[in-house]
Amino acid sequence: GWTIATLMLTLVPQGLGVTIPMAVLIGLLMGLGRMSGDREMVAMQACGVSVYRLLRPVIALAVMTTLTTCYILTETLPDANQAFRDITFRTLAARADDEVRARIFDQGFPGLVLYVGEVDIQGTGWSNVFLADTRQEGPAQVYIADEGRILLDPEARKVEIALAEGSLHRIEPDDPNTYNVSQFSEIVLSLAPDAVFPEGGPQRGLTEMRIHELQAQIVEMEAAGMSAHNPIMEIHQKFSIPIACLVFGFIGLALGVTNRKDGRLASFALGIGVIFAYYIIMFGAKAMAKGALVSPHFAMWIPNILLGLTGIMLLLLRARSSGRQLLPLLSGTPPQNVSTGNAAASPATLDASAQDEESAATAQCPSAPAPQKQTARQVGISANAGWSRISVISLLDQYVVKQYFNIVALAFVGLLGIFYISTFIDLSDKLFKGETTLATIGEYFWYATPQFVYYVLPISALISTLITIGVLTKSSELTVMKACGISLYRASFPLLLFSLVWSGVLFSMSESFLADANRRANELRRVIRGGAPQFHDVLNRQWIVSPDGSIYNYSHFDPAETVLHDLNTYRFAQDEWRLTRRAYARYATYDERWEGREIWTRDFNEDLSPGAFNVAGALELPLESPAYFATERPDAERMNYRELNSYIAELSASGVDVVALRVALQGKLSFPFVTLVLTLIAVPFAVTTGRHGALYGIGIGIVLALSYWVVISIFSAIGSAGLLTPLLAAWAPNVIFGGSALYLLLAVRT
Repeated sequence: GWTIATLMLTLVPQGLGVTIPMAVLIGLLMGLGRMSGDREMVAMQACGVSVYRLLRPVIALAVMTTLTTCYILTETLPDANQAFRDITFRTLAARADDEVRARIFDQGFPGLVLYVGEVDIQGTGWSNVFLADTRQEGPAQVYIADEGRILLDPEARKVEIALAEGSLHRIEPDDPNTYNVSQFSEIVLSLAPDAVFPEGGPQRGLTEMRIHELQAQIVEMEAAGMSAHNPIMEIHQKFSIPIACLVFGFIGLALGVTNRKDGRLASFALGIGVIFAYYIIMFGAKAMAKGALVSPHFAMWIPNILLGLTGIMLLLLRARSSGRQLLPLLSGTPPQNVSTGNAAASPATLDASAQDEESAATAQCPSAPAPQKQTARQVGISANAGWSRISVISLLDQYVVKQYFNIVALAFVGLLGIFYISTFIDLSDKLFKGETTLATIGEYFWYATPQFVYYVLPISALISTLITIGVLTKSSELTVMKACGISLYRASFPLLLFSLVWSGVLFSMSESFLADANRRANELRRVIRGGAPQFHDVLNRQWIVSPDGSIYNYSHFDPAETVLHDLNTYRFAQDEWRLTRRAYARYATYDERWEGREIWTRDFNEDLSPGAFNVAGALELPLESPAYFATERPDAERMNYRELNSYIAELSASGVDVVALRVALQGKLSFPFVTLVLTLIAVPFAVTTGRHGALYGIGIGIVLALSYWVVISIFSAIGSAGLLTPLLAAWAPNVIFGGSALYLLLAVRT
């Protein structure tokens, strides 16, 4: 826990370097937007305070934040990033004794392949140990031991593996007939400490370097004839991002001073749009610099130049328009959009007041005399009062669902756009370098969209529920519903129904086309990144345990020719951990059955001494089918439930870690219910915070979604570590959030 807290602290400078300029813009837009909405800006302008006068505090704020951000990026960030890498590296390098798992091939130590049959309850002792040492030229030295353990001492930089009651098998590289077996009661293998605990830790990358270090690397790269565009852009970025505070100050003042009553939500959305524009331009310029289309010295300043000029132009236009709006005030004639008293109120103000009075009258009681003119909302609620007890789908449901769908569509499109923009930014450098085409990126987006939808739909449902119920609460419509005998449960019933629909959509996607789309998207992404399409992966995995307990090792599998190269076979006795036969085939081909070529076999007696040695030109081998060796990597995202379930059954006896896959299998059933769980928890939250406005709903939605995702990740990690059953690890987040939601629903006033 302390390590995690320290890691989080080292990430603070990196976060501040990004969020301070964003906070300047959004803070100005929301603050000035609130002042404009309350007509304070009109009053200030009427008193002779111009937009240019407001530049003083804005520029003072921008200069302070610019200096602060510059200090963070140039002085604090490099050391903080390096501290994060050091802590992470030490944590991963100092492997605990209990990280070795039973019946799993562990290749974490260079040159060694470790397989143990059982691990004791403390996780420190092993039994039935198989260890292949490939650190020397020639055939692997194989250790077969009854017991073993690992000894790690990070302070002394000592790494050892201790084996007990076993034998060492060695073959002469040029003469397999010369086979040596050495028995031992205990043996200790010392490993090179630099492979586990390198001196000095990880080297500094570009983001971990100070300016003088980056300049030295530029000189070194240019002397070697290499392009130094990356360190050059890194230096300029340390100053261009802080200057963005000044740019955002001009834009925030120009867009924040307005006569419209848009509210804070509109200001927040406008600020997010400007920020996206800034980073799209910045990453696009960086990609063009990598493609040698613009100078790396100029690339990082392009967004500041473009948005800075835009902000200055908008500020000039705002100052001119504000001056024209003040002329009626100076002449004594109040403008139409300024309330100077009841006699001078605008028609829009009178209409709003009349609507407020009608809403208050309707909220008194259903039996109260209705005013002559009713709004559409009040008509719907009043009509629903008589029908709510006899109709499942009523006018009220239609009204709530209409608002819900409007927000769902907006949130869905907005979040999907974020995925598209961020992904395009990530791949744009390959486009500008000419290494891929726009058609290929478009095809990738086509196949990646289902996965984007799979992530976006639950968050959209959560935010939509929060805003829909929140708006009904803020406008007192929910109060009117309660006065008409319609409870919160009944009002939110259609939202719960649609959350079940979204759950069904997610599960249907997962079981139909999502896995195929993910596989194709992964292949296209690899092609865009410069690799070749890969149709077989690490179940071309070189070390396998067959269901009968035999261990296979090969150097390469060719799926096109169906050939295994350099195949080693280790067969053990059925009743004890003892090697009975070792065989080697130069290659093995498949024609209805596997047939090895250029084979030698070595049998072993019960006392472990070498027995008969045979050489054969060809021999039938009892191996798995070729499809077994050419299977893709066990990635849950590329399989549906049925495929993953059968795959786990196939791998469970083959030396492949399937614990994480079992958690992922249960997750395919539990995750689709995220829409129902988040909708249930959103309803009471929206009722209690709805009067604060839609912006609070968005903020709460983001916090709830992040919290749910963090809980899922934590329980998935705990389940993958074997500390919880896969069923409990996958369903625990739904149980925790669902139980909390039911408690809040029962506690809230309905």
